[in-house]
Formats: sequence, structure tokens, C-alpha cells
Amino acid sequence: MRLSGVYAIAPTPFTDDGRVDTGSLDRLIAYYEETGVTGLTILGQMGEAPKLESEESASIVARVLGRTRLPVVVGVSAPGFAHGRIDGRRGGRRDDRAAEHLAL
Repeated sequence: MRLSGVYAIAPTPFTDDGRVDTGSLDRLIAYYEETGVTGLTILGQMGEAPKLESEESASIVARVLGRTRLPVVVGVSAPGFAHGRIDGRRGGRRDDRAAEHLAL
């Protein structure tokens, strides 16, 4: 599949105590949809992906895929290969939705 159009690179919002701010994440996804972007990129370098635990990354992917029908590119960059394998296998799926692409 060839990527074309505008893919917003979404930052991962955090609360003051360091947890993922799911409410702000939901508002970001809705905002990007309202602006008419072609797709979303999540868990890239702006998304602080290397700082997240695998379970947190998988939870973010599931939440975003459950809230939008836009194509989603999921970043699986990490300082080693094992983390990327876990994110690509578990994080890129939710029911009938899957990440359109993985960004390494």
C-alpha cells in the first residue's frame, strides 16, 4: 500500500503524574479527524514511544484504532528488537482493525 495525503503525527499526552492522558488523546484524535487529515501516525518520536512500556503502547494503539476509521501508522521504534516485535504483534491489532503500516 502506498501512503499519500496528510498524516498527522500525534504526540502522546501525559498527565502531571506521568500516566497516559487518555482524555486528551481522545480529543486529539477527534481534532485530527475534524481537520480532514488522511491518516494518523502514533507512537513516533513525538509520541515518546521509547519511554513507554509495551503494555502502554498496546493500550494506546487499541484506543486509537477503536476511535477512528482513519488509516493509522504505528511507530515501533525502540532501543532493541524485542520491544518492536511485541508492539508490532500485539499493539497493531484490535478486533477487525489493524495498523495500516509500522514505522521502524
